[in-house]
Amino acid sequence: MFGSTVTLMALAVLVTLSVGGVAYVFLYPHLTGEIEGERRMAKVAETATKKVRVDKGPSRREVVSERLQNKEKKDQHKAKKGKPEAPPLSLKMEGAGLTGGQRQFVLVSAAFGLGTVAAAMLFDLPFFLAVGAGFVGGFGLPRWFIAFRTKRRIRKFMDEFPNTVDVVVRGVKAGLPLNDCLRIITQESPVMVVREEFSKIIETQKMGIPLSDAIGRLHDRIPVAETNFFGIVISIQQRAGGNLSEALGNLSGVLRDRKKMAGKVRAVSQEAKASAAIIGALPLIVMLLIYFTSPDYITLLFSTSIGNAMLIGCAFWMLCGVLVMRKMINFDF
Repeated sequence: MFGSTVTLMALAVLVTLSVGGVAYVFLYPHLTGEIEGERRMAKVAETATKKVRVDKGPSRREVVSERLQNKEKKDQHKAKKGKPEAPPLSLKMEGAGLTGGQRQFVLVSAAFGLGTVAAAMLFDLPFFLAVGAGFVGGFGLPRWFIAFRTKRRIRKFMDEFPNTVDVVVRGVKAGLPLNDCLRIITQESPVMVVREEFSKIIETQKMGIPLSDAIGRLHDRIPVAETNFFGIVISIQQRAGGNLSEALGNLSGVLRDRKKMAGKVRAVSQEAKASAAIIGALPLIVMLLIYFTSPDYITLLFSTSIGNAMLIGCAFWMLCGVLVMRKMINFDF
């Protein structure tokens, strides 16, 4: 009996001490005013930080965060709208390096389309084939020419762009202003495309447009990720400051790594591209060989309505196959 009483008393003492300890831990800061003091110190520190930010302007982290948030909002807005809007014809012509205006381009396209229709009629082709050839000649080929010229200019620009960034890095390290570095590029770059694009940046800046916006327009004419990186680096440096030579040096390394990766991708995919080209050209080659060896055997496709329908069906399915193979061998990185 005595032993059970002692045990109960010990348990009561232990429970009392535990409850007291817990109460001491949670209630002592409130009783002594320690928490209130910490709150006041936090308010004072926050007020001082706000004053420093007002005096010194936004921090670099805030500028980068704001720019990324704005870009994310723009991407979300484009995603809500669906497919992004295609650039205007004038911007496409500028990216292709064509100096004529839109009116001249439309007139040349119309003349080319009419000439294609006339040539098709001279060869006694059916009316619908002549109209189709005119549509391809007046609408498809001129735009294909613009796309071809644009890709060729982008390829030439990207081959020299890392060296161009290195010129800016060396000039900034030597103490030259950024504008003087860009002028050196317009005068001494060995690639005509680079000189033309950076000359447009200088001319745009002379019209009163800020340098960051003028460089940002480079991405509209050369729509690749590298020019977008370049514009973002310059824009952040113009707004928040910092070591421009170090930032551009890192960008130059990234550009060279991307160039190496693009070369590896082209090398790996070259076999698939060659196979796709052979498969796509094989039906046409076989048709030409049969035409030269046994013309009576294949002319039925051109002289009969059933043959014309078979040719149209074959052309459609060949086009589908070529587009599928093109989608399979084009790699984005």
